[in-house]
Amino acid sequence: MYDFAAIWDWAGFAVRWLHVVTAIAWIGSSFYFIALDLGLNRDIPGPADGEEWQVHGGGFYHIQKYLVAPDAMPEHLTWFKWESYATWLSGAALLMIVYWAGGHLYLIEPGKADLALWQGIAISAASLAVGWLVYDALCKSPLGERPTVLMLLLFVMLVAMSWGYHQVFTGRAAMLHLGAFTATIMTANVFFIIMPNQRIVVADLKAGRKPDPKYGKIAKLRSTHNNYLTLPVVFLMLSNHYPLAFATDYAWIIAALVFLMGVTIRHWFNTRHARKGSPHWTWAVTVVLFVVIAWLSTAPMLDTFEEAEARALTPFETRFAEADGFDEAHDIVMGRCAMCHAREPVWDGIRWPPKGVVLETEGDIARHAREIYLQAGLSHAMPPANVTMIGEEDRLALVRWYRAATN
Repeated sequence: MYDFAAIWDWAGFAVRWLHVVTAIAWIGSSFYFIALDLGLNRDIPGPADGEEWQVHGGGFYHIQKYLVAPDAMPEHLTWFKWESYATWLSGAALLMIVYWAGGHLYLIEPGKADLALWQGIAISAASLAVGWLVYDALCKSPLGERPTVLMLLLFVMLVAMSWGYHQVFTGRAAMLHLGAFTATIMTANVFFIIMPNQRIVVADLKAGRKPDPKYGKIAKLRSTHNNYLTLPVVFLMLSNHYPLAFATDYAWIIAALVFLMGVTIRHWFNTRHARKGSPHWTWAVTVVLFVVIAWLSTAPMLDTFEEAEARALTPFETRFAEADGFDEAHDIVMGRCAMCHAREPVWDGIRWPPKGVVLETEGDIARHAREIYLQAGLSHAMPPANVTMIGEEDRLALVRWYRAATN
């Protein structure tokens, strides 16, 4: 029989899977159309802005692009929107499951800000909305006619948000929220700007009016922003698997540099797709940025772990420290897990505790009770390949301890 912890974990898994699938669909279509637009052959006569012949899957495709539309509006018009909407909605649901419902462990870091959980959740939600409003106002200002300056201001805003998130949230939550902040801007671009503008153009065509080309220009600007922001968002969404990225005092700088890496990588691909050469200097810059990130990641991580050790247990965490079977569970974890999950791991080849999870003290073990239960009790996920040889009786003991605290 499944208990609540297992059901909740499977719910998170299902939403995460949905998020990944929809994100692949969105990113794939976005990258394809950017590459297609840049690679069109525009040296052709006729009303089309450009055309392209492509071969894939045993067939040939003849693609034409119109700045407005052909003379006759097609009956069947495919709109690309639900990939974006489904990605954001599933991501928002995952944020709520992991960082709101699990906020006592993953969201708030008391050593940084003295906030109640509800206050942290309010900051989480409000920041996403405010970010879009500020960005949208900048785009609609006269700066919209100066795309380079606008991109620089967007970068400054992202750096400021990175710093701000790291003053309040845990390292992994700060990274994730910066990704959600950016993804919200991207999806809002589709929902509030790109799609409405395209609907106006289609409505004008159906009514026999000549569409204003400004709507296409505005949509193109927002689409370009989305193109350059995609890769940093992917990095930020995956960062919670790597303590070297989030568990350092310089994590906010690392996140800022990742945005620059996204720009250099996309610039190379966009230039290649436009058949304007191969700017190999972008790869040199990318490598330099990555080396700087790796160097910053070696800054003292132990401060974060020591702060966690110093803070008092919450009432929820105290339940696990006082539950029947805690002493036995403590001995099992110390004997089978702590050699890797330590502030200074002693297992050969491991320099930092995996995923930033430290299990050295009674407080550490109480804080991570749910993870211990799911990873080493209910399942055999930990330790990898059972290298420390946790026996079935020990796993059952971990299960009994967790359930004693939650029943």
